[in-house]
Amino acid sequence: MHRMRNEPKTHNGPETTGVTIHWASEYDIFTSLMGLGVNRPNSRMVIELAGIKPSDHVLDVGCGTGNLTLTAKSVARAVVGIDASPEMIAVARKKAQQTRLDVTFEVGLIEKIPFPEASFDVVLSRLVIHHLPDDLKRLAFAEILRVLKPGGHLLIADFNPPKNPLLNHLTSALVGPEMMQTSVWHLSPILSKLGYINVASGPTRSAFLAFVRGDKPA
Repeated sequence: MHRMRNEPKTHNGPETTGVTIHWASEYDIFTSLMGLGVNRPNSRMVIELAGIKPSDHVLDVGCGTGNLTLTAKSVARAVVGIDASPEMIAVARKKAQQTRLDVTFEVGLIEKIPFPEASFDVVLSRLVIHHLPDDLKRLAFAEILRVLKPGGHLLIADFNPPKNPLLNHLTSALVGPEMMQTSVWHLSPILSKLGYINVASGPTRSAFLAFVRGDKPA
């Protein structure tokens, strides 16, 4: 049931050359199957990798239906999620109301983040960057660097095709062959070239996610 592609322009939302997913209800079912729900192990793992502190202001870029964003609120002082899809933001806002968590969700582009310079201590990105063409990746990382506070950091958790043949085949059936060609390992040089420091990458406890992290100079 692979539908991760550019949707028709009849949908409302800002124009972008990245992939925008508008099928929010189906997306939630898909992410639940992959363990990505609110406070599920995958979401908690990403929050741990990000090293979020209770005093932090956190931005989740490409937040989807808000699962990671809402999990971040269990640790951080203030959390904001943005996504190019109005449908995703609508679902995320409903979740925030249902859980009574003070989390802000706004329609916005990762390559044109609608916040002032030095607004956030941590920026999160899970399963978003593989949707962006290379030129948009560079714009997005430059924007993230702009909105990070000095000494703040970016944590990317993105798709890493499983090496187990059976798991690889099953994952391909779920997410489609395009995503199986992505490589999170190519991101570190881009971050370094843009001015991030302490850039590091590695595997995670998830069979299909790897991480990349970089800091804004203090």
